[in-house]
Amino acid sequence: MGLMDMPVFAALTDKMRWHQARQGLLAENVANAETPNYRGRDLAQYDFADQMSGFSSANVTTLATQPMHFSVSSSEGGAFGAQRMANFEITPEGNGVSLEDEMMKVTTNMMDYQAATTVYQKSIKILKTALGRSA
Repeated sequence: MGLMDMPVFAALTDKMRWHQARQGLLAENVANAETPNYRGRDLAQYDFADQMSGFSSANVTTLATQPMHFSVSSSEGGAFGAQRMANFEITPEGNGVSLEDEMMKVTTNMMDYQAATTVYQKSIKILKTALGRSA
């Protein structure tokens, strides 16, 4: 059983990837803060409970009976589904990006990413200690 086969490590890895994807979107928002008619984007909040529900022992497979039953969406937001932000403040350029709000989101996102990596590292140390290896 590999480290990534353990649900907690898979969830933490997924959470870190979510923060990386969000950081990219937030950076785009900051870079385009003065671009006319630009609308900022953000990711839907990451939910551990939704992610952990995917670690069931039951296997479910799908089968397409008609190719037209499935629609293909753009991969613009990656695996986490980027969404347009609801903007309540429109700047003179016509966009809804508030530089101050975006910088607060960037800082919060960075701190949450660091917390997830710390939990990951501490979990590995606990496993090493439990196995009798020096942490």
